[in-house]
Amino acid sequence: MLSRVADNLYWLARYLERTENLARLVGATTNLMLDLPRHLAPGWQPLVKITGSELIYSEREDRDFSEKSIVRFLIADMKYGGSMVSSISRAREIARTARDIMPREFWERINALHLYVGEQATVAIDKFTRHAFLERVTGGVQQLIGMLEGVVSEGEALSFLSLGRNIERADMTSRIVDVRAAALPVNNTAELRPFETVLWMSVLRSLSGYQMYRMHARERVHGVGVVRFLLADEHFPRACVCCLHRAEEVLHSLPHSEPLVRWLSRTRRVLTRARLEGLDQVQLHEFIDRFQLSLARWNDELARIYFLGEIKPSATAGT
Repeated sequence: MLSRVADNLYWLARYLERTENLARLVGATTNLMLDLPRHLAPGWQPLVKITGSELIYSEREDRDFSEKSIVRFLIADMKYGGSMVSSISRAREIARTARDIMPREFWERINALHLYVGEQATVAIDKFTRHAFLERVTGGVQQLIGMLEGVVSEGEALSFLSLGRNIERADMTSRIVDVRAAALPVNNTAELRPFETVLWMSVLRSLSGYQMYRMHARERVHGVGVVRFLLADEHFPRACVCCLHRAEEVLHSLPHSEPLVRWLSRTRRVLTRARLEGLDQVQLHEFIDRFQLSLARWNDELARIYFLGEIKPSATAGT
């Protein structure tokens, strides 16, 4: 497979996953704002931090952190490369250039979803019409991913699609846990304590993990349990450890992947063995920050080996 094609497929999966993640995140935050008293609600600013767009947002929106302003920025702003309309537009453009290796139905569906998001994105700004829009986007992306997994033959194309999806998931999950945990007051006041469960339930729902948490953990929703579930559970598809394990399995079928496999395996062991119960907010932030840095370096090494035309992987990768 040409390195350009592999690069495109990897990022096609990441853009699709990013689109779905944004839809889930905005929807869960909308519900959270309704469940909490106004003076205890974390507001919409954390979503800007989760997406890593604080600087871009402050420059374009003049530090207006209102709900409408942030939702418009994350969903409908074409100038912001990480917005929903930008992500689905980039995914659609990649699909257009790869039509010779993609099912015709996939192209038709992603083009239809692209048109829908572009025409209806402003609907999401109004909280009364937001839910239907987000549900359609989430369902549309899931159909696309299911179609790829169901009809694309096993091989390098499917491998790079799977890598992109799982790395994007791991990155977003860690960002959500990091920002939401940091938003809790250090001194848990009696006023906030009854609503702490609501906050952590919102974290789970932003990743569609509430029911799976109850099934696997078999305990009430609480901070430490949710953090461990989302970072270190081996079976929940959006948990970081599970995402890394699936990426490892895919890499075994690709040539020159040994350093990338070792890197992910080492990172996965760190997550699994971490004593998360003993970490305070600062320590948890530093722990997740190191994890995200490791993912970024791994992504750079993946690009160096497969997308930039270098045949021999570095002997020092992952050290």
